[in-house]
Amino acid sequence: MKSQIVSRLHEWGAEAGRMALDLAMPPHCPVTREEVAVSGALSASAWSAAHFIDDPCCRRCGVPFAAEYGVEVECPACIAYPPDFDRARAAVVYDDASHHMIVGFKHGDRTELAAMFGAWMARAGAPMVTKSSILAPIPLHPKRLRSRRFNQSLLLARSVASQLGTGLSIDGLVRRRETPPQKDLSAEARRRNVSGAFGIRNETAQKEVKGAHIVLIDDVLTTGATLSAAARALKRAGAAQVDALVLARVVKGGIGAI
Repeated sequence: MKSQIVSRLHEWGAEAGRMALDLAMPPHCPVTREEVAVSGALSASAWSAAHFIDDPCCRRCGVPFAAEYGVEVECPACIAYPPDFDRARAAVVYDDASHHMIVGFKHGDRTELAAMFGAWMARAGAPMVTKSSILAPIPLHPKRLRSRRFNQSLLLARSVASQLGTGLSIDGLVRRRETPPQKDLSAEARRRNVSGAFGIRNETAQKEVKGAHIVLIDDVLTTGATLSAAARALKRAGAAQVDALVLARVVKGGIGAI
């Protein structure tokens, strides 16, 4: 609870600082640094460079297809190694443009971008999120949270929840142990790294999860190892269905590769 309060105070302080700065200096695009009308908005050139994900895509993991193969078709990766979540959808492809924005969001205190990102994610997730769904951000280990001062997945979850008018579980899902960063690990190493890393906070949280439709919220989907590990913990606790909604996802080979 204390860490959540510190996180909110940090968000409010950062937002107040940005509002004061906007009064003194016009806002700029987070990608191109061109002047824009509203803080956090994209310039025309950045908007045209963003690769938003639409149908057709894999029924399971949401990776975009180059052609329409049918609404129930899954990609080769999901067929070979089915993820533990039921479905996943992403707003944009993780490429140079989105990488720049996400790094600024996570490590540059650009928390005001959560509103724009949440709107993108709400659009991508609207077909699978209902009023009875519960959004659950992927949690950080307390040590990582103290270092970063805020959980980017929680900021995204709050934004999506406000956009779609759905429920939000802030801290029912917890990270039981600290795990090394996934960045330089292979797919198999990523799965081992996060195996057993998540759990349910207490009996109250478990009652909330039982029989529920949970939608995990995270910033980037690479191999899906983290989302699968979290989904396993939620399903063990009795969740009826666990889906995932992320800001960006890696597409091997780029747009139109499948």
